[in-house]
Amino acid sequence: MSTEIHNYGEKLMDLVILQNSLDNISFAILFVTMLIYWFGAAFSGIPYLSVLGSTGMAIANLCIATLLGARWLEAGYFPISNLYESLFFLTWGITTIHLIAEKMSGSRLVGVFISPVAMGISAFAALTLPSNMQISEPLVPALKSNWLMMHVSVMMLSYATLIVGALLAIAFLIVTSGQQVQLSGSSFGTRSFRNNYFMKHRKNWQQQTEKLNLKEIKNNHESLSPPTNNGQPQTAVLERTLVTQTVESETTLSPERLNVAQILDNISYRIIGLGFPLLTIGIIAGAVWANEAWGSYWSWDPKETWALITWLVFAAYLHARITKGWQGRKPAILAATGFAVVWVCYLGVNLLGKGLHSYGWFL
Repeated sequence: MSTEIHNYGEKLMDLVILQNSLDNISFAILFVTMLIYWFGAAFSGIPYLSVLGSTGMAIANLCIATLLGARWLEAGYFPISNLYESLFFLTWGITTIHLIAEKMSGSRLVGVFISPVAMGISAFAALTLPSNMQISEPLVPALKSNWLMMHVSVMMLSYATLIVGALLAIAFLIVTSGQQVQLSGSSFGTRSFRNNYFMKHRKNWQQQTEKLNLKEIKNNHESLSPPTNNGQPQTAVLERTLVTQTVESETTLSPERLNVAQILDNISYRIIGLGFPLLTIGIIAGAVWANEAWGSYWSWDPKETWALITWLVFAAYLHARITKGWQGRKPAILAATGFAVVWVCYLGVNLLGKGLHSYGWFL
């Protein structure tokens, strides 16, 4: 009997050592991956950097999945009961959704904006939290329920998905900062969109270029004619026309940047469209669990209230996109607001230490 206990203790110790190694390894990989994405964005001509970035993100995702699996074996319950576990589960969700979004878009800008957030969360969990908050502990009685996995895991996945979608919206705002944007729809989402988009609009761009050339030829011809009735030479008219065209070209996105903006807008919309149903399911599951635990489906607890606010913000975003036909910067600003709201719901409420959901550092 004593031998079995000793062997079991050694296995647990090995799992703890494995966990301590994996959290630091995942942080290091995410940090290097972030540098790769940033370096690739600054020097786009260097080959294979996007592949290296995707590979690094996938390796970090596997390391975090192994970490969570080891804690599951050690504690005997789904590892999402304290801040350390939930932060790494959130990072795993963000890296997973990132790989999906990058596959859909084919753009390294996805990694440029998402990798710093994933790295920052893992750094906070692995390097900032004290060791006593990283240890697996027995669940409090209120959490000993099958609803722990169903409700909390779905909520965390919805947070991860909405964070990625909101980050892509923020990327869209940065790419289109100070520029006039006219998008052509939201039904694009595959890698082939870039080629299809250019093929579709190439003819229009050629026609506009030909019209501009004809207009310049006409103006140049008119500049040789006598002054107009008010005494102003035609050359002055031509100069004003060229200045106006120059100003318009400076405030309108180039075809390449317009293509990137269209992709970011579309992928953000699709990712948020995936996260919103997850958030809805998580809130419903939480209401059912609350009724079993506290005898009430809804108690206006701070966590419940902010979950509802989060749901309303992204519901307004999807309503504006689907029903009102909003595109471009307006819905992107709404999604960026949702990014802050998600973090208040996830961390801000619990830092106050008040409410029915405040089981220590349970999130």
